[in-house]
Amino acid sequence: MTWVTAIASVAAAQQASAAGKYNQAVQERNAKVKEQEAEQAEKQLDFDLARFDQQFVKLQGETKTAILTSGAELSGSGLRILQYNAEQAEIEKNILDYNSKVAQSQKMEEANFARMSGQIARNEARAAQIGYYAKAGESLLKAYG
Repeated sequence: MTWVTAIASVAAAQQASAAGKYNQAVQERNAKVKEQEAEQAEKQLDFDLARFDQQFVKLQGETKTAILTSGAELSGSGLRILQYNAEQAEIEKNILDYNSKVAQSQKMEEANFARMSGQIARNEARAAQIGYYAKAGESLLKAYG
């Protein structure tokens, strides 16, 4: 009976180790997914900025056309409107950039958390593994000690 307990404890220790490694691998995969999402947020920013620039150039062209077709010159109010549009465009681009950086940072933080969770799972499994090995040793010591 003692051998059965010892063998069962050793098997449980091996199972705990395998479970810990598996859980750590799952969390490492989750971390990589979050890192990829952070990279995607950066690529999305590049796309959004390029699209924004296209729309801004179009808006400025339409504004110039509207000013000139109204009979006004590109001076005074007309230039102030164009300048205002340019300033607002810069603000909008800064907001896009800021939001993207925040999203990237959040994803990297989620990746770090996933890695820490994986390490915790692995450490818990090691602790359980040691406990099972200790139980196996205790059973053998009681029987033969």
